[in-house]
Amino acid sequence: MMTERNYTPHQQRIIQRYYQNQPQILQQRLAEVVGELYLAKGKKRQQLWKRVAEMLQKIGLPQSRIDHLLTKDEPALLADIVKDLNK
Repeated sequence: MMTERNYTPHQQRIIQRYYQNQPQILQQRLAEVVGELYLAKGKKRQQLWKRVAEMLQKIGLPQSRIDHLLTKDEPALLADIVKDLNK
């Protein structure tokens, strides 16, 4: 049985602001991942690219562009996307 949670008005505002700011939060995380990708190798790098793909899908980047980025495996291309998103 699933129960509905009763959030206080304060908690509701916090949750609402989180979802309103989610694109900016994701852009910040993407910027952080760029640096990690330059240093990562092997399995860690693959995991980072998987996270990047998920974040870009949430932001609304076209799947064809995400697939191209993953195929190239170049952090510099991701850095360019992050720059474009921040404009």
